[in-house]
Amino acid sequence: MAPITVDQEISCSLPPQKLFKAFVVDAHDLMPKVIPNFFKSFETIEGDGGVGSVTLVTFAEGSGIKSAKHKIVELDEENHVFKYNLIEGGILGEDLESVSYVFKFDKGADGGCAIKIASTYHPKKEDHEHGIKEIIEKGKEATKGFIHAIEAHLHGHT
Repeated sequence: MAPITVDQEISCSLPPQKLFKAFVVDAHDLMPKVIPNFFKSFETIEGDGGVGSVTLVTFAEGSGIKSAKHKIVELDEENHVFKYNLIEGGILGEDLESVSYVFKFDKGADGGCAIKIASTYHPKKEDHEHGIKEIIEKGKEATKGFIHAIEAHLHGHT
């Protein structure tokens, strides 16, 4: 089955380096703190937190997802690029084999940033249209919500 790539762009009032650090580098601390109704914990279970590392994300009770494992493919702090693959759990199931994500934090208007996200979904079968479209839309809305929650938190704590 051919992969489905979906592009998304989200604007934020924070500079790219600040949002990248919070959303990517410090995610293990900030996400459960800022969004406790969705994230319970982030734990590096393989590696040192850099490229090749595997992170176990445990979701909060009632979030609808138990856990997920992410493998870091690229972590470029200078150019603000983060690539990872969802390798187990999360939204994977009967419809999806794997999902790859690329986040690029670029300079935006008025000192803020534009987060460009490319998500590539690898379906297990041909007849995937309805289920995967719903997963994609929920994922886009969730990502936007997570970024804006981190943004609001940083505005309130700087």
